Amino acid sequence: MAHVRPLRGFRYDLPRLGDAGLLLAPPYDVVDGAGRERIGARSPHNCIHVILPEGEGDAKYEEGARRFAALEREALVRDASPSFYVYHQTFTSEGQQYTRKGFIGLIELTRFGAGPVLAHERTLSGPKADRLKLMRACEAHLELVFGMFSDPGRAWEAATTRALGSPVLEGDFDGTHHVLYRVDDPAATAALSSVLEDKKIYIADGHHRYETMCTFRDELAAAGKGEVARWGLIFLSNLDDPGLVVLPTHRLIHSVPGLDLAAALAQVEPFFTISREPLPASGAAVRARLAEAGARGAAFGLAAPASGELVVLALRPDFDPAVAGLQHLAPALQRLDVALLHELILDRGFGVTREAQALNTNIRYYKSTDEALAVARAGGSDVQLVCFMNPTPVSDVRAVCDSGEVMPQKSTFFYPKIPTGLVFHDLKAGL
Repeated sequence: MAHVRPLRGFRYDLPRLGDAGLLLAPPYDVVDGAGRERIGARSPHNCIHVILPEGEGDAKYEEGARRFAALEREALVRDASPSFYVYHQTFTSEGQQYTRKGFIGLIELTRFGAGPVLAHERTLSGPKADRLKLMRACEAHLELVFGMFSDPGRAWEAATTRALGSPVLEGDFDGTHHVLYRVDDPAATAALSSVLEDKKIYIADGHHRYETMCTFRDELAAAGKGEVARWGLIFLSNLDDPGLVVLPTHRLIHSVPGLDLAAALAQVEPFFTISREPLPASGAAVRARLAEAGARGAAFGLAAPASGELVVLALRPDFDPAVAGLQHLAPALQRLDVALLHELILDRGFGVTREAQALNTNIRYYKSTDEALAVARAGGSDVQLVCFMNPTPVSDVRAVCDSGEVMPQKSTFFYPKIPTGLVFHDLKAGL
């Protein structure tokens, strides 16, 4: 049973500050140094100064806390009554416009596997340590976790529609139109909480942030702050929302000693139909070709840089996971393209073990098919292979979560990302 509750959130004082697009920031983990400088130049109040603070070593976390305290004094207001924040994102993907709907609130924190909140991807220790230090310094939840729940009848929308009122934030940022409504009507907030009572929550994005909130909860509880520590800030959307879009994340393999693609393909030939064809002319053509190959099962494409060739692997209809030695995987993973790539090609074929994968020792990730294709065409000093992926269907994400297993890192890209800066939860201020 998922317990969610409204909060007295801290929000930007937009009537005074103006354009929300100058104040929002992408999630910290998709911003590089140049991006941080560019985003920070938009406003001294942009939240990038808090979530990616300047400084060396642990000093940067104290700088983040200082900037957050200044933000509260100079740019934020706290809502007077507990509220849920209904949030709409309107965007275009593959030439089609979508509106993804959901809401921001607090969720009772439970460890993965010990409650209704379920993970679908592996996590890394480095990002969790970094976010925990910032969370301790600020004693706040600054960034949103993205969770999903199943609601075919859209009961959550029915619970809130009449209470929406006028937006408290509306503007364009990062190619997306953002609209935020505050719902504080007690009947509406109670009805929304009730809708979630029998739901499982599937984490779409922010696994590291969620696990960090759970760790910080334990620390605060030990310090006598148990009630406020129980709750974490989250954005929740409907698994059955037509605006839920998942894009692929491609892999670039580098610096693998003795990588032998031909030998790896020979090992998996009993399991896949393998075709070699000219590298498509565009990212759209790559996506179309993989969608065609994956219409009946798992499929992915491999391209050695500068070869001019795309090798398309499509799982054979008679594939037997036991013959492939995949009994250790949950059934939900045994025919999943990203799991098969990591197990049969990267691990067995190239010797890039699960541990090396977790440390990103030999893998880089590309969200853009066009950018990955450009690398496949041009090559580079250390890039040995580009792995083109299909998007993972939401039904497969759900099946993996329900199995209790997890996919490799970066298996899904729920588009667009949820920006930072919509709502903050200062734990020092209470619930």
